[in-house]
Amino acid sequence: MPIYEYDCARCGDFTLLRPMADRDQPCGCPYCGTLSTRVILSAPSLATMPGAQRSAIAANERSANAPQTLDEYKQSRKHPKGCGCCTPNKPLSPTKANPHAMKGKPAGRPWMISH
Repeated sequence: MPIYEYDCARCGDFTLLRPMADRDQPCGCPYCGTLSTRVILSAPSLATMPGAQRSAIAANERSANAPQTLDEYKQSRKHPKGCGCCTPNKPLSPTKANPHAMKGKPAGRPWMISH
């Protein structure tokens, strides 16, 4: 629901969260109860923010009612099954592309170990 601005003759301006269907109907002032009319005092704000901030806010909203436990968080951070970095190291076996079963890609200079 959007936030609308209203003007009370006694108390001044106030904002209220209301359904769009009720935006033009007068509403009661939250302080004195006087019926107040809708006014437009400020420009509408756009929901533009950095992507990281937007995803952080979305994560906070998702976890507001049921935060994840530490085990659930660790489980969600794992890579899918069969991922090469999470599985135990398998012994390399010679193949046609890697006849000497070397760990890295076979290079044009086999005498160079590393830099």
